[in-house]
Amino acid sequence: MRVDIVTKEYPPEIYGGAGVHVAELVKALRRLDLDGAAEVDVRVRAFGAPRDEEGTTAYGVPMELADANGAIQTLGTDLEIVGDVTGADVVHSHTWYANFAGHLASLLNGIPHIVTAHSLEPLRPWKAEQLGGGYAVSGYIEKTAYEGAAAIVAVSDGMRNDILRSYPTLDPAKVRVIYNGIDVDAWRPVEDPELLARLGVDPGRPSIVFVGRITRQKGLPYLLRAAELLPPEVQLVLCAGAPDTPQILAEVEGLVQGLQRTRDGVVWIDRLLSRHELCTVLTAATTFVCPSVYEPLGIVNLEAMACGAAVVGTATGGIPEVVVDGVTGRLVPIDQADDGTGTPTDPERFVADLARVLTEVATDPERAAAYGAAGRRRAADDFSWGAIAEQTAALYAEVSRSGR
Repeated sequence: MRVDIVTKEYPPEIYGGAGVHVAELVKALRRLDLDGAAEVDVRVRAFGAPRDEEGTTAYGVPMELADANGAIQTLGTDLEIVGDVTGADVVHSHTWYANFAGHLASLLNGIPHIVTAHSLEPLRPWKAEQLGGGYAVSGYIEKTAYEGAAAIVAVSDGMRNDILRSYPTLDPAKVRVIYNGIDVDAWRPVEDPELLARLGVDPGRPSIVFVGRITRQKGLPYLLRAAELLPPEVQLVLCAGAPDTPQILAEVEGLVQGLQRTRDGVVWIDRLLSRHELCTVLTAATTFVCPSVYEPLGIVNLEAMACGAAVVGTATGGIPEVVVDGVTGRLVPIDQADDGTGTPTDPERFVADLARVLTEVATDPERAAAYGAAGRRRAADDFSWGAIAEQTAALYAEVSRSGR
């Protein structure tokens, strides 16, 4: 069975969890094919610069659309992809960027289209700041693709609930849960004191580490406000870059500068770190923090767990399905507005709760270490890419038998 996977992100051009998911899923599916566990001929159709990987084709923005709105450039790239999907038995798209290609290829070739939902446009209204009118286009594309899809993969039960709430006309039976995964051989504890010193991290101090893009959903401004309430000996390490807009970058810069005027040990690394560097920083962390107000699952939480870090995360979306409160870390309670923004109804209370829980974990290194050890075991036992690939291949076979 030939499956064409369409994605905006693919190595080496990865900037978020969706790209990590696609890269690892493709590797695991190809291993199933080589091992004879499942006959899946995977072809990857990715946005961006040419790749030299066998079975992978890259597509750029058509020259005629070089000056167009970003959403329209995306649709132009999708149209470049559609014709090459001919001959596939199933087309599988990831994120709205690729959904248009998957939907049209399904219609054109009479093949089933599977969508994996890594986030939902109705629950990211702040994207209008970045895309302008293109946000209305992305929402239209996502809705159309979901309603026409043979199956939708949700990366958590929380995400499945969000999908059915956002698109109430969908048949619940076609929304399946297949978790994100983690490669615990690649993501593992790494000790490298010299690297930590070069990055400005003091391994002798308790540290709280954040890793993520500077975007509304990641909740970084709430963390920076909570950091004002942390004990002075606690170090804050921010691996944060790729801002969505100049406005949120300016907000974060102002908050970081304010912190640095009142306390030391505020380290901001604004470049993309290699896996070795990230593993080193996460291994040294007393606790990792995920203050997101919207998070379908959060691969970054699995990465931290695989490196043996305790995780403190917001009790929202799929995070409670990854972080076991009191076992692998702690969950921070949050009441959120129901307008799609995820905004805390009481921001000051959320900030205070976040600071309180972080302080409890960061000042109890023995308990934090126990959380981290349990987290690595959980990542290895419950989130292997091999099992996820088997579930995905079974879904391909199911929709292929039933047709579009």
